Amino acid sequence: MSDAPAGRTASYTILTTGYTTSTGPGVAATVSLVVDGDLRIIVDPGMVASPSRILDPLAVLGLSAGDITDVVLSHHHPDNTINVALFPNARVHDHKAIYRADQWTDRTAEGYAFTPSLRLIETPGHSPEDITLLAGTPEGVVAFAGDLWWRPNGPADDPVAPDRALLRANRERVLAAADVIVPGHGAAFPADADAPR
Repeated sequence: MSDAPAGRTASYTILTTGYTTSTGPGVAATVSLVVDGDLRIIVDPGMVASPSRILDPLAVLGLSAGDITDVVLSHHHPDNTINVALFPNARVHDHKAIYRADQWTDRTAEGYAFTPSLRLIETPGHSPEDITLLAGTPEGVVAFAGDLWWRPNGPADDPVAPDRALLRANRERVLAAADVIVPGHGAAFPADADAPR
């Protein structure tokens, strides 16, 4: 059975393309907006030079921070999460729960479906709590994979991964389901034979 969502109605916009060349000191997250029906989801609202790097592209799309319904955190490293509070009305999703205001609802991320076109899978490797949002779009499946890949060239050997064999296995899992990968700190790239494994 494929991990790919059955639906193909979602769309996405990369609000800001992140960067990193190592483990610091300069780093910015790739922050994305995923839309399906009434859902407006921000993925990985992490470190950026200024909140305007996230909010200004949203405004161009006619959206404010208050319009965001959900935030997906691929994992709990600050460089991917630090701006989560920009979205006061959003439900926040991680590997184990959904959080909103003062409410905490336990659930496993594996197989959690927002819609037939949007689902979460657990993809530990960079960290124990990694998850990937798979979005079925008319053009194919887009995987918002957080730091499973930092950028299009990997790194092939993630220097902070506690379990590199698990990282590689989950990269293969995502590559089997996706047509495009959106990494944690770089531009989107094809899920093809050239993707780092």
